[in-house]
Amino acid sequence: MVGPAAKREAVAHLQATMGLSERRASSFVGADRKMIRYRSCRPPETELRGRLRDLANERRRFGYRRLFILLGREGEASGINRIYRLYREEGLTVRKRRSRRRAVGTRAPILVQAKPSARWSLDFVHDQFACGRRFRVLNIVDDVTRECLAAIPDTSISGRQVARELTELIAHRGKPGMIVSDHGTEFTSNAILAWSKDHRVEWHYIAPGRPMPERLCRVIQWTDAR
Repeated sequence: MVGPAAKREAVAHLQATMGLSERRASSFVGADRKMIRYRSCRPPETELRGRLRDLANERRRFGYRRLFILLGREGEASGINRIYRLYREEGLTVRKRRSRRRAVGTRAPILVQAKPSARWSLDFVHDQFACGRRFRVLNIVDDVTRECLAAIPDTSISGRQVARELTELIAHRGKPGMIVSDHGTEFTSNAILAWSKDHRVEWHYIAPGRPMPERLCRVIQWTDAR
């Protein structure tokens, strides 16, 4: 109960239900009697409020500043302070953006031919320097030959960098039949989705809680840790 309108309603309720005087009801609420007696002379602004609500529903990611610009384009002469007041009084807020749906890929049983580059597995190894700074290594392993095709170290590896490394590796080793990885943000980024589509490479994501398809990368991680 912060606004003047809410306090006026509370005072009126106390007077009607408990028979209190205006002075006592105002003291209970903590409101000044002049504020309780005040009656606004402003016009109702019904049309402007309705248009503001309509624009807020149409442009759910727009705040009061951008709505003020849209109203100005329609010829509304109100200032930004007035629009902000109405925006608050109407209880309007910027809608939160829904989280991006993450790629799920194919989860069918993976059949691999016994030949090189039939399937590659990707996974990260994490460690830190003596100074405490952390780094990671992207391992790319041929699941048939069990050869580590690449090990890319860096303090930060994005989806774009993963796509670049795969492009360079394909130029030297040829294109794999498929690639397997977990649901890390680097592997589910838009850059990877676009890369797999452009290069026509099947990308399979392992089911949550089942790391067995990445066991070769896990073995490399355990060996490096020792």
